[in-house]
Amino acid sequence: MTSLRLYWTLARPFTLVPPMVGIFSGSLIGYGASRAPFRVMHVGLAVVAAAVLNAASNGLNQICDLQNDRINKPHRPLPSGKMTVAEAWTFVVVTYIAALAMAAAVNRETLAIYLTAAVATVAYSAPPVRLKRHPVGSNLIIALIRGALVKVAGWAAVSTVLASIEPWYIGFIYFVFLLGATTTKDFADIEGDRVAGCITLPVRFGAAWSARAISPSFILPWLLMALGSYAGILSGNPTAIAALSVVMLVWGGYVVYLMNKDPRRLVSEGENHPAWHHMYWMMMVGHLGLAAAYLIR
Repeated sequence: MTSLRLYWTLARPFTLVPPMVGIFSGSLIGYGASRAPFRVMHVGLAVVAAAVLNAASNGLNQICDLQNDRINKPHRPLPSGKMTVAEAWTFVVVTYIAALAMAAAVNRETLAIYLTAAVATVAYSAPPVRLKRHPVGSNLIIALIRGALVKVAGWAAVSTVLASIEPWYIGFIYFVFLLGATTTKDFADIEGDRVAGCITLPVRFGAAWSARAISPSFILPWLLMALGSYAGILSGNPTAIAALSVVMLVWGGYVVYLMNKDPRRLVSEGENHPAWHHMYWMMMVGHLGLAAAYLIR
């Protein structure tokens, strides 16, 4: 029988933290903007559901990526033979159902957003759609799921997202960030992705071109954040948002420098490259920093 540790590995727990933080910070932003009642149970369910939904997505992706992972990540449970495909499918089905059940317990808007995200994850990984095979489709779907919808879903756990453009504008900021930043995970997987027919940006255009192409995503979101505050779209503390925007702009500029200084290192070092770590922490600081700006009055 497959051990719980292997299922934990299949879920890729490190990747579950950003969506949980995104949902929680989104709920704080929704509370700060609307002053609607902050229902801890609803927010808690939404946060856990985000982790479970992403675990389901990770499991499905590894089933569909078995050919890729035999080259790129042979140590994972499926390519190593430590877990069967049938066991992985059981995990995926159970976690998808559990995530949607928890979202349904929050409210209808939250369920609709989580259901949209679930369908998008299937379209990303599974044939016949398998958007992961297409460089633009792959980035668009990840930016939608882990950028835009995360913030909107967090807000929806506290207050309606249908009465204002604000939650959608915030979601768009993180959509733009992940539209390019998500490619940082693709550089180390060029060989396996090429064999499996997944034409990512680095596979099609090479490391140097791809590093330049994704650079604006480390700058534009924070300009949009400052613009949103100036235009009155964002109702958080203007001074705090301006300060956060400046910090993130400087940080983003540094990451752009790291990526373009020697793009070949992105391929050889992969997730050990400093740019990948900076991308991860930029996302976390961006989430929590904006939430803090909405709680300051």
